[in-house]
Amino acid sequence: MIQHGYFHWNELMTRDTEKMKAFYAATVGWTFEGMDMGGGQTYWIARAGGEPVAGLFPMAGPDFEGVEEHWMPYLAVDGVDAVLEKAKGSGAEVLRAPFDVPGIGRIAILREPGGAKIGWMTPANPA
Repeated sequence: MIQHGYFHWNELMTRDTEKMKAFYAATVGWTFEGMDMGGGQTYWIARAGGEPVAGLFPMAGPDFEGVEEHWMPYLAVDGVDAVLEKAKGSGAEVLRAPFDVPGIGRIAILREPGGAKIGWMTPANPA
């Protein structure tokens, strides 16, 4: 059970998923499983010991122009929409309004008052 306030997921935002898959496979032994994102893009789930540990997100298109490759952490929160309202009231800026990823959960991206970007998510209930 994912608990409110705990880090839930990490995602590598990269322009070269094949290069990074090879790097993490060679260095830490991760294996990868692809998920179709549509539009010819594949999201890669990294696994350690068969368990999902991270994702590799392909940064493609004009939305990512000038954005450096980076790791994006996601914090689990109960009811992302309501918690996001609290965050805005406490000085956060919403960079991407809440959206649903089927089977994964509801996600929002924000910049906290110190300037760091972070994803907050309400994980989907396991089947």
